[in-house]
Amino acid sequence: MIDFAIEARRDPSVSAADAIHQACMVRFRPIMMTTMAALLGTLPIALAAGGGSEARGPLGLAVVGGLAVSQLLTLFLTPVVFIYLDRLQHWLRPKRARVPGLAEKMGATAD
Repeated sequence: MIDFAIEARRDPSVSAADAIHQACMVRFRPIMMTTMAALLGTLPIALAAGGGSEARGPLGLAVVGGLAVSQLLTLFLTPVVFIYLDRLQHWLRPKRARVPGLAEKMGATAD
């Protein structure tokens, strides 16, 4: 998702929020399909009954729970962190770099 957003940000007219929104729209289905395939693949281990299920059941529950939590973090937290880090980057950038052409006007030379 982040790679798609960074690629969209190469166009200076695209804001960070628009870039991550476009990336979310493009990557939502593949992310969901991957997670659901892994989750449904481990669900029988988590719900198993019978011989040896006492040892494998907790492992299956941990995997299913981890996939569910990582899915939520990927879909909801990643876009927010991307936008906040973009804002932090613009805030930390020196004022001279924010204004296009200011460095050349101030006498700086490009090597």
